[in-house]
Amino acid sequence: MELRAKHLEQKRIQLEQEVEQLTLKQSGGAWGDLLRFAMQPRQVWVVAGLFVLLLGIYFFWRNRSNEAENSREEDEENHISDNDLTWLLDERIQWPVQDLETDCERIIDLMDNYTIYFGHVLSDSFYPVLHRAIGVGSAFEGWSPREQDVVYRVLIPMTPPRGHSFHLELDGAGQRHVRNFRVRVQLECTCTGQQQGENMLCFLHHPEEELRRNQDPSLLDTLCTDSYLDVHKTARWFRQLVKAIWPALPQSHNWHLTLLPSTRSCQFKVTNGGESIRIEMLFGVRRCDSDIFVSSQPREAHTPSTFWPETYAVAEVKFFKHIARQAPPDSLHLRCLQLFCRLLLGTGFSTYTLKTIVMQLLNSLPVSQWRRRYFLQRLLDISVNLRCSLEKKCLNHFIIGNKRLPQEISLPLDITAAEPPNLFHQLAQYPAAHSQAMSEYQDLRRRLASVLRNGC
Repeated sequence: MELRAKHLEQKRIQLEQEVEQLTLKQSGGAWGDLLRFAMQPRQVWVVAGLFVLLLGIYFFWRNRSNEAENSREEDEENHISDNDLTWLLDERIQWPVQDLETDCERIIDLMDNYTIYFGHVLSDSFYPVLHRAIGVGSAFEGWSPREQDVVYRVLIPMTPPRGHSFHLELDGAGQRHVRNFRVRVQLECTCTGQQQGENMLCFLHHPEEELRRNQDPSLLDTLCTDSYLDVHKTARWFRQLVKAIWPALPQSHNWHLTLLPSTRSCQFKVTNGGESIRIEMLFGVRRCDSDIFVSSQPREAHTPSTFWPETYAVAEVKFFKHIARQAPPDSLHLRCLQLFCRLLLGTGFSTYTLKTIVMQLLNSLPVSQWRRRYFLQRLLDISVNLRCSLEKKCLNHFIIGNKRLPQEISLPLDITAAEPPNLFHQLAQYPAAHSQAMSEYQDLRRRLASVLRNGC
């Protein structure tokens, strides 16, 4: 701006000098005639009009010149900025090369094959009915914090079998920031003409001896503890089912299945030569026909086997897909998230904390503001929002209580109306934890500066 001002001042001085030189070249007689002409009463307004017209032309020319100069300078700045970002994004930062989208499609194809066989095997049983898998987690959102440790998670919705019903009961003894449910299994009367046509005995009204002799046990007798669906029992049953069905799947001809230890889900990996994919199959019950589930995935250590924590993973995946449909082709919102999460390794911050901050920014900024040229500004926004949240010791949950979510995301009424829990509640309770978090934030800033300066 100073250089521009000096440039304009030099032009003004040069113009004044040219006018003075032109004035000196004019004869005194000519100027005298002009003066006498101007002093005539009838010509005063004509001269004044000409003077105003000349001033208008001069200022119009000057504004157009300034606009052209500003436009040239902005183009040069944008060109330099784009070049700098190209150098930074493509040469200095090492991005994961794994094709998450392709792998996610392969996982869903595998899960669809499993779903078909689940239907065949369980059609006449009294085990939970298993439905089509839903991809959840970072990989299905389009990013991954660590390429070498990608876990493809899917959620298998469950509904009650014939003669049973599920009733979700919120555990009121838990802390406010964690919502745990229990799935109470209740037997229903099947003494109707339609049910009897299916050769099914009523668990409520037929003698127990007849039930034991002629019908498989109810769900209460297989996967429940004290009338509540047990996560551990369900996981063991699910693992046996996955292992038994595997040889019938088309993928078994080229891939090898290895089950992994897990008490609240079914984890396994499939390998084909040097390629290996790790998968975790969670199971859950949908709440009120919404995008909120209670699932087998624990939210805290030592979760009781009859506790099913509320999960918002399906709603979060739908939010990222909504953003992806609207975002321009060069949007870097996922790279911003991925870069920051890589910097978090070794710190006390969770990737969910950073994901929450990025989701909040995505929900408040236009998607056009995440284009390539705004990459550095968005990184700064993420850093500033993290710092402000740490200083306030408050980071609100993104889904709970959020009334500005896309309409395609369906929430139960109690979730929409609830006050969002504070993800930084521990910082407010423990001063030592807050001091540690602020120290780790300073270290995170130094890491980010180092990456932008030296690459990674």
